[in-house]
Amino acid sequence: MDGSDKAAQDWFADGRICRKPPQTPEPPTMIDSEFARGFAEEWIEAWNSHDLDRILAHYTDDFEMSSPFIVEIAGDASGTLRGREAVGAYWKRALERMPELRFELVDVLVGAQSVVIYYKSVKGRMAAEALTFDDDGRVVRGSGHYSR
Repeated sequence: MDGSDKAAQDWFADGRICRKPPQTPEPPTMIDSEFARGFAEEWIEAWNSHDLDRILAHYTDDFEMSSPFIVEIAGDASGTLRGREAVGAYWKRALERMPELRFELVDVLVGAQSVVIYYKSVKGRMAAEALTFDDDGRVVRGSGHYSR
């Protein structure tokens, strides 16, 4: 081989020999304000409906959720739960404990692959939900923040 056929040459990646160079994924498309606003409005409506399946439809199966209320309601000292089943059980208990739960959208902040939903929560408490999305527009990581 004279070196002119780069596709046929061996490439080294992490100490392993590969027959072709490692693939570089396409950069994800940035979130725009239209998507962010539409998502936030639907997210608020889902929570206000108290329909757990509708709420969970916004998230991937293996998403991660962090909140100080996880400690109180789910009893997990880390404040973080992973997966639809664990987070769904936590949210089910939360909805049962707070039948008056109703959110009011205040503002939406847009990041590259994330959105912060700023809203009025239970008993007038202000809240911000920071949500990171996959390329399909579903949440892979969420983190709740609340005024005290």
